[in-house]
Amino acid sequence: MRLRPTRTTGPTPAERMRSIITVAHSMTVVADGRRHEVHSLDGTAAMGRLHLHEPSDDVGPGDGTPRVPIRVELTDIAPAPVRDRLRARVTLTGLVAAPYRPETAESTCVQLGQAVLEDAEGRTYVPLTQLEAAETDPLAGCEAAMLHHLVADHPDLVTRLLRLAGPGLTQGLERALPLAIDRYGITLRLEHATRHHDVRLPFPTAITEVDQVGLQIHAVLTAARRAAHSHLSA
Repeated sequence: MRLRPTRTTGPTPAERMRSIITVAHSMTVVADGRRHEVHSLDGTAAMGRLHLHEPSDDVGPGDGTPRVPIRVELTDIAPAPVRDRLRARVTLTGLVAAPYRPETAESTCVQLGQAVLEDAEGRTYVPLTQLEAAETDPLAGCEAAMLHHLVADHPDLVTRLLRLAGPGLTQGLERALPLAIDRYGITLRLEHATRHHDVRLPFPTAITEVDQVGLQIHAVLTAARRAAHSHLSA
């Protein structure tokens, strides 16, 4: 018997972390006992300001350069005005040459100790090798604009997508908004009076280019329409 390969329906922790880091516009850096808010990141390499290395790949401690601990925090906030907008938090810890200068536009080398992703699934430690091998989601840079457009101009599409959520989740529903969209699918947040629930609707195939998103959303809407017809005919 030949087993079918399992279809990927969501990004890996490394992919999520890579996308969050790549499109970040700001970060909080704690170095040498001081807290810095760094803004206007250019989104290249490792946040454009920090270049991550394995400790063995950087200059050794024998060069006389003092090192200080560094902690970098990035947050992933939902673009749409959903309840509890914090989607994920990325924390990078390691060592950096002293003194750390947050105002510099040059890339600073960081000996990475740990890279941690915290989200609704829990806490995940991502090795640097996995982070470097992961691809940035092709929709990461335009996700916010897409979700704002969906909320402002196409609320009817969200209503149609709800057909795939099932009656048990939509009973007593107060509001539904798109929480996220990535190469693998779209996620809706269903808000009830005292709780909320996220429903992920996977695309038939993963997106490799931004211009494929319309076709994939159409395919999910077609599945929603079929689900509605099946429910009516049952």
